[in-house]
Amino acid sequence: MSSLSSVAAASALEVAVLQFNPTIGDLAGNARSIVAAARQAYADGARLVVTPEMALCGYPPEDLLLRPAFMLACEQTLNQVAQELADLPDLHLVIGHPQMGPGDDLRTRSWSVPRRLNAASLLRAGQVVATYAKRELPNYQVFDERRYFIGGREAGLGPVVVDVLGWKIGLLVCEDAWFDEPAQAAQALGAQAFVVLNASPFHAGKRAEREDRMAQRARSLGVPLVYAHLVGGQDEVVFDGASFAVDAQGQVGARAASFELATLRLRLEPQGGVRGELAEPPSHEGEIWAALVCGVRDYIGKNGFPGAIIGLSGGIDSALVLAIAVDALGADKVRTVMMPSPYTADISWIDARDMADRLGVQHDEISIAPMFDQFNQALAPLFVGRQPDTTEENIQARIRGTLLMALSNKTGAIVLTTGNKSEMATGYCTLYGDMAGGFAVIKDLVKTLVYRLARWRNAEAVARGEVEPIPERIITRPPSAELRPDQKDQDSLPEYEVLDAILERYMEQDQSIEELVAAGFAVADVEKVTRLLKINEYKRRQAPVGIRITHRAFGRDWRYPITSKFRA
Repeated sequence: MSSLSSVAAASALEVAVLQFNPTIGDLAGNARSIVAAARQAYADGARLVVTPEMALCGYPPEDLLLRPAFMLACEQTLNQVAQELADLPDLHLVIGHPQMGPGDDLRTRSWSVPRRLNAASLLRAGQVVATYAKRELPNYQVFDERRYFIGGREAGLGPVVVDVLGWKIGLLVCEDAWFDEPAQAAQALGAQAFVVLNASPFHAGKRAEREDRMAQRARSLGVPLVYAHLVGGQDEVVFDGASFAVDAQGQVGARAASFELATLRLRLEPQGGVRGELAEPPSHEGEIWAALVCGVRDYIGKNGFPGAIIGLSGGIDSALVLAIAVDALGADKVRTVMMPSPYTADISWIDARDMADRLGVQHDEISIAPMFDQFNQALAPLFVGRQPDTTEENIQARIRGTLLMALSNKTGAIVLTTGNKSEMATGYCTLYGDMAGGFAVIKDLVKTLVYRLARWRNAEAVARGEVEPIPERIITRPPSAELRPDQKDQDSLPEYEVLDAILERYMEQDQSIEELVAAGFAVADVEKVTRLLKINEYKRRQAPVGIRITHRAFGRDWRYPITSKFRA
């Protein structure tokens, strides 16, 4: 292990981490934000300013990276940022961006196989002084980087260590810091500290895992490490910020707030110390809530929707979605619609109206009974001799979906669907019915977590001296789709405590049916849940995107075939 004390820098270095929320493809807007934040950080005394991974274009840009025009625009914008900061001669800006590999010419398209790099460049005095290429490319969970990039090794590029006012700073990008070789190679060139540019999608517990691994990295090297992280929502993934720095002993010496735009100011001290602001991390429920709020706010805001529409049923799922939406957007941008059927209990519309009043949102009521009767009458000659079943239940859901989408088309507001992960897994949802909409807010929350978050949000309101947003009866009454008389969810599904535990083990931990049975779950429950999970893939493929809060969500994490006979 190399020790900083033997190669200590002469004086402290003032650093600013730009915890930044880019919009993918808005190169001019992202560049303006970076330049403005860098200027402010410089005015506040920072001489090393660090952005997150791919801050210039946003992450993940996906197949935009395959378009030469996009890559050329990124190159031009990078040079513009350098020029706009040229009047600050001792400012050192490390910025994340995509770049073509050595020898590739975007203007003449002179490449046979495009070689893109996930890059971090040092800008100083109007020039791109040095560029580092990410060496370890993740290709698991939501990551698909080998589709777009080659690593620095494959490109024939080595480690990069830059001089910043007497400090030798090693550059790393995200996954590099989780492996030994990239940092060790830079330390062999004299690195006295590291800056790591990151775009690490959130899932519950990820912040603590990052800090633990970076602390291990800093201790193993004997040098401080600065971790710059994205914040904000991008389609189904969210980034939680919480940028931080650890000293040479692996102690966290500075940390930015989670899920907030921030400039983290810190000082690297000559003997390996770190001094800076130290925000308190949120609770488990608090970080999940913040992720959901962030995801809704950015999906709606970045895509330009004027507001959101929610079918409010008087049940727990739509109540939770409403509370999240109001926290994300404000009551003036949220509209609810209650659509009772002949099977809707009085307490459902009463509780829905109560919650809408508590949160101050526009609330409308449209009975679907007349429309349901008309459907039944029209289909009666075709259904002769057949008993009512899920067909009639699904008709009700699809009437509601049609009404909500009509309001969406007329107003421009997006419909937020209200299905949870337990329902999505088992197919307890209706295509073109309750699945109709533009964004699935809680599709990665199992039902038991839905209840926990509802109670947590109410407790937070009480602690602040506010009215509980979710009426207590919505939380305590047995869940029901109310599509037939006296219906309860557990008529068709195991108890949610059992169902959710099976899903976590089978889906998120890849345990086998045999392992689940050995763990004490009833054979009938395991076989039912796993069978439903497999046969409902076709539904999930047609569902809207939704916010990822676990390490295995339905979406980019989950790529199972629709047509498959494998049942183990």
